[in-house]
Amino acid sequence: MALELAFEDTGTGPPVVVLHGLFGSGANWRSVARALAPHHRVLCVDLRNHGHSPWTDSMDYLEMADDVRALIARQGLSRPTVVGHSMGGKTAMALALTSPASVGNLVVVDIAPVAYADRFTPYVEAMRSIDAAATASRTEAQRRLAERLPDPATAPFLLQNLVSRNDHFDWRLNLAAIGMSVPVLSGFPTTLLGRRFTGPTSLIHGGASDYVAAVDLASFKDLFPEFETHTIEDAGHWVHAEKPETFLIALRQALDRATP
Repeated sequence: MALELAFEDTGTGPPVVVLHGLFGSGANWRSVARALAPHHRVLCVDLRNHGHSPWTDSMDYLEMADDVRALIARQGLSRPTVVGHSMGGKTAMALALTSPASVGNLVVVDIAPVAYADRFTPYVEAMRSIDAAATASRTEAQRRLAERLPDPATAPFLLQNLVSRNDHFDWRLNLAAIGMSVPVLSGFPTTLLGRRFTGPTSLIHGGASDYVAAVDLASFKDLFPEFETHTIEDAGHWVHAEKPETFLIALRQALDRATP
């Protein structure tokens, strides 16, 4: 059964649905939403087990795609542009392949429809090692988390998920479910590999990111025949945060491909 996802709703005009990456939330995309709001209605979604959306033990791309399909239907959106980064990009691709009538235009940000090695279990384990309820301050939490992370620079981003509840801290992420789901989330549903989405599809990726290799472009073309790519030089995986102005130019070009 599809979950009823939380989302932030900004602007008016042709709809754009934005899906964040692992450990993120719709709030990460507020600056993009504000930039698009004069000409678009932008829905920044919290995917299951993230942000303000419901928790559940089960978490795979077909389920997450169905959650988004149900949100699009509830909101009465007609063939929106769906933008997804990383995990959200795989969710967006799964949605387009399983429910093409729900998507008018697909924009994938720095991810490919392929399986990756597990990069995320150490991050889940680091967060779970912090006793949030016994943590006295966010400063203490950041110091302790940074000591345990493969990349300490990610600590401030991850700590956006540490929230105050009833005079103590708690994780807003369902870390248990995410941890169990990392092998599935690192892959891509093989049941979708024979399908096609024939609507406009754009990949925006960072030239310095290792998430999209040249060999991966063939995977896009097999699944998304109307595929085009935008490379943002000197940007890594967080292309929208690292090069926001250049990213917005590429995103607006992708939005112009939307079908009426």
